[in-house]
Amino acid sequence: MSTIKLRYDIPANDFVIAGEASSNVKNKLTQIGLSSDIIKKAAISMYEAEINAVIHGNGGYAYVEISRDKVVINIVDYGPGIPDLGLAMKEGYSTAPDNIREMGFGAGMGLPNMKKYADNLEIITEVGKGTKIIITVNF
Repeated sequence: MSTIKLRYDIPANDFVIAGEASSNVKNKLTQIGLSSDIIKKAAISMYEAEINAVIHGNGGYAYVEISRDKVVINIVDYGPGIPDLGLAMKEGYSTAPDNIREMGFGAGMGLPNMKKYADNLEIITEVGKGTKIIITVNF
């Protein structure tokens, strides 16, 4: 299989299409015939990163490469960056405002779920410049 490259824009604060990119990638991985365990890991970790870009990151984009042995998901946002990554990695910690929580988002499980489901998770963040999340799921 040759490498498949996909790119998606992630609009800020648009909860109508939030999760659309990760859903499309999930469908692509299903079409390729990957195991449900691999699809679950990629879909959940990408969804969490995508939602964080919608809520916290002023939008951004997703760039996905699917090769014969792994999927690499890059989510880049235009947000404020993460001032305390260690704190942000703790389950239940959230900076989401009340109106976001009332919609069912912002429970503080995004980064912990990414870590749980990714085979490799890299977070590059700079306050005032934004965040790049690189998720790798091996086949």
